[in-house]
Amino acid sequence: MTQPPFHSHMPAALAEARAAAARGEVPVGAVLLGPDGRELARAGNRTRELSDPTAHAEILAIRTACAALGSERLPGATLWVTLEPCPMCAAAISAARIATLYYGADDARMGGVAHGARVFSHPQCHHVPTVYGGISSGESKDLLQSFFSQRR
Repeated sequence: MTQPPFHSHMPAALAEARAAAARGEVPVGAVLLGPDGRELARAGNRTRELSDPTAHAEILAIRTACAALGSERLPGATLWVTLEPCPMCAAAISAARIATLYYGADDARMGGVAHGARVFSHPQCHHVPTVYGGISSGESKDLLQSFFSQRR
């Protein structure tokens, strides 16, 4: 099977992050693609709206994609997210067997991939995706900083 040409889905993830900010949510967005490159789900944070601390963009996208496919696993899938996933989201990415993770801004305080818990480096991590960080990181970081500066 011929691989489709590479196409960044970070603009769509950033659009989800901006929509989350407009709802008063921390501006994080995610887009999840199937192995064929078809979009399976997209989401922005909804923790406040749903009164659910697990309603991070990544978790919502994974739930939607799994429900659509009728499977708890997403082998071969690709996830684009605007911020380095936290430990909870990194564990969910591993559990879902997502093949590739692209993320925007680093999260030195709460990240779980390159910082903090480094979930994918843990010996108990069953599946480690290929990870590419720093995709549109400036735009992701600016969006987050602007959101929090307006609230202080």
